[in-house]
Amino acid sequence: MTTKASRNSISSTTNSLSQVSRRRILQTTSASALMLAARALVPGGAYAQGTGPEVKGTKLGYIALTDAAPLVIAKEKGFFAKHGLPDMEILKQASWGAMRDNMALGTKANGIDGGHILRPKTHLYATGKVMQNSQPLPMYTLLNLNEDCQAISVSNEFKDLKVGTDSSALKEAFAKKKASGKDVKVAMTFPGGTHDLWIRYWLAAGGIDPDKDISTIVVPPPQMVANMKVGTMDAFCVGEPWNEQLVNQDIGFSACTTGEIWFQHPEKILGMRADWVDANPKAALAILMATMEAQQWCDKMENKAEMAEIIGRRQWFNVPVPDIIGRLKGDINYGRGRIEKGTKYGMKFWGTKGESSYPWKSLDTWFVTENIRWGKFAPDIDIKALVNKTNRSDLWLEAAKGLGLKDLPSGDSRGVEKFFDGKVFDPADPMAYLKSLSIKRAQV
Repeated sequence: MTTKASRNSISSTTNSLSQVSRRRILQTTSASALMLAARALVPGGAYAQGTGPEVKGTKLGYIALTDAAPLVIAKEKGFFAKHGLPDMEILKQASWGAMRDNMALGTKANGIDGGHILRPKTHLYATGKVMQNSQPLPMYTLLNLNEDCQAISVSNEFKDLKVGTDSSALKEAFAKKKASGKDVKVAMTFPGGTHDLWIRYWLAAGGIDPDKDISTIVVPPPQMVANMKVGTMDAFCVGEPWNEQLVNQDIGFSACTTGEIWFQHPEKILGMRADWVDANPKAALAILMATMEAQQWCDKMENKAEMAEIIGRRQWFNVPVPDIIGRLKGDINYGRGRIEKGTKYGMKFWGTKGESSYPWKSLDTWFVTENIRWGKFAPDIDIKALVNKTNRSDLWLEAAKGLGLKDLPSGDSRGVEKFFDGKVFDPADPMAYLKSLSIKRAQV
């Protein structure tokens, strides 16, 4: 016979179990809702397989240059967080040399694991050519951050000369200056880097030997304008916004943009330490997807003004918007009264189907070849092996598919490249290109 006390006990137990069950249902429902929400935020992305990235973030470096914008925007607009990387840090570096040193340290030693870097740096790091004690640092090129929108600028000392894509008018002027006992100095940002190669190509095309007729010096991008103002150099090559700022302060003029030397040329990349990518493959794909989404955002004309405002902020570049926005859109104030509106030489981040972001191996082949030209690499280096070892176009394609993108670039080659002076580069025969160049260090 059931007593009143036992009935009360049973009723109490039943109520307790019901409360527990309700709590569990609510917890389960809540967790499921959160997971569904997360998956909805990242369709086909980092959570597609039910598990997120191995880490919540890492540290990437950048230099205050407009082409770092995709990394800044990925952070500011929440693309990193969207792909499961809420703890990403995008850290300003003082110079390309500092970037190299911090990359060598890695985050395990309070450095960085990747970042916005000059495209040839992947090859220069991986071979140890520019590293301390020549110690190789295995690196991967994950994507191309941008095309075009660098420039070669010249001091107002030479503003009356007919200097444009054709630099030959400077040959005699530089020779006279040297004969008077003064140094002729041309600045770039890192030996063997893109700016070094652009200004060397431009000078050599005009008959000026960059190793014999002038002296090249290394100056960090944000310090270019101040150095030309005090007469440290006669010309320089750097990315934006520093050429525009030079013109706006009437210290010098832009002879040409680099897109006029080689239209749609590759420039900066997202490069990362190979050991970090290999240890964190899901996180690496998440970084790629977030950056690729940011590139698409940056490429839309309606976003340019907001982008210029964001990257110009004190915590990023600390640069006025008018120094950024013009060339970003293709409006170029060359100085000397020349202003060109709506040119095709604005900065490109994505293209129509990602072709500006895709890391074509043929373009890496040109950079290695050009560094052979100037003595950074020996002529017998295995170009194909170096490019295949460092270029991870396979990861780019995997990330693109994770984003649900279709009609993507394919293959390793963008084809034959053409330059303003009539030279052509066939990636299938880089030695023929080298042989066609009259000014070079390589004996081929």
